[in-house]
Amino acid sequence: MAIMLPELPYAKNALEPVISARTLEFHHGKHHNAYVTNANKLIKGTDLENMDMETIIAKTAGDADKAGIFNNTAQAFNHSFYWKCMKPGGGGAPTGLIAEKINKTFGSYEKFAEAFKTAGVTQFGSGWAWLVQDGEAIKIMKTLNADTPLAHGYTPLLTADVWEHAYYLDYQNMRPSYLAAFLDKLVNWDFVNANLK
Repeated sequence: MAIMLPELPYAKNALEPVISARTLEFHHGKHHNAYVTNANKLIKGTDLENMDMETIIAKTAGDADKAGIFNNTAQAFNHSFYWKCMKPGGGGAPTGLIAEKINKTFGSYEKFAEAFKTAGVTQFGSGWAWLVQDGEAIKIMKTLNADTPLAHGYTPLLTADVWEHAYYLDYQNMRPSYLAAFLDKLVNWDFVNANLK
């Protein structure tokens, strides 16, 4: 099977009180699992069956006939990436190379945080807020539904899931509060630094 549901890199209750175990049970165990199951069903018996997620995304992006494969595979990738973007006791200002790049690009961590939160809050409907690398530069982008920076030639560095299932049990309609808590208390900057090329 080409696409697998990864184990969470922490216990289901490890992100409390920012993200509850109940949210992770539904988000990882139901939503993410459904994308993995659906993607595997759709690629079974095709030339994509034994390819990795990144290759499947590249081969199906923009192809209306393969929209179901793209959507489910991209969501499986986006979620697998999102889990690694968080850790217990994370968040706050970064260190290392990403700190230098953020200060150079945005002027300060605080300005970056505001811009990242704005991207997440203003993503209409479901989607994702991202920090990506474009060559030597970094930038913030947002994507709709299952869309992913991989489909646009960018290297993902950090993402926040802004589909309602990511936060509704804990924050109801307060997406800005979820994004603030994500940045202040969860971001795994070691993972972000490791993604820099």
